[in-house]
Amino acid sequence: MRLDILSDPICPWCFIGKKRLEDAMAQRPDHPFEIQWHPFQLNPDMPAEGMDRRAYLEAKFGGKRGAIDVYSNIAKHAEESGLNLDLGAIQRTPNTLNAHRLIHWSGFEGKQYDMVDALFRAYFMEGRDIGDIETLADLADGVGMDAAVVSKMLNSDTDLAGIKERDAEARKMGVNSVPTFIVAGQHAVPGAQPADLWINVIDEFNGVDEPLQ
Repeated sequence: MRLDILSDPICPWCFIGKKRLEDAMAQRPDHPFEIQWHPFQLNPDMPAEGMDRRAYLEAKFGGKRGAIDVYSNIAKHAEESGLNLDLGAIQRTPNTLNAHRLIHWSGFEGKQYDMVDALFRAYFMEGRDIGDIETLADLADGVGMDAAVVSKMLNSDTDLAGIKERDAEARKMGVNSVPTFIVAGQHAVPGAQPADLWINVIDEFNGVDEPLQ
């Protein structure tokens, strides 16, 4: 079963949603999912160099208090899902266009899932700037891609237009937040859904009957 996931590597709910999906797949190793990741920028108008993290959060959430409230809730849900985020280590909010290009290229080498995971962990657990080309090349090297080739491509316009077009197409389809999961090309499931939901999807696909009460 094809499972398309629209996400952004600076979206904490995308990281949480991915972890919950993984928990379900670990409980159902016979799951049918064939996963592919797709680009969606939370901040398509972000300057190429990104911006100061504190300024970004306070502008987005109406001041320091609003930012603290939102991210306290995120940290709580992340911890409950088994993720230890270091949100205080994040200094800049990047433009993620290059990160999305890297995710796209990693798919050609069968390393897309590993690349997505590396980006989430670098940003949310290590506070690394995933808008920086050297950082992205290093992360690519960590999953077995050729860092020199990746760096050269990131310093070019390769696939820039294509990623922007895919992002725009998702918005035309009605996607306005991430994560958004599309099951079997038909059913859109928005948000960081609990593992139980995915277990039910897997069981239904596998023809597992509900136990008698």
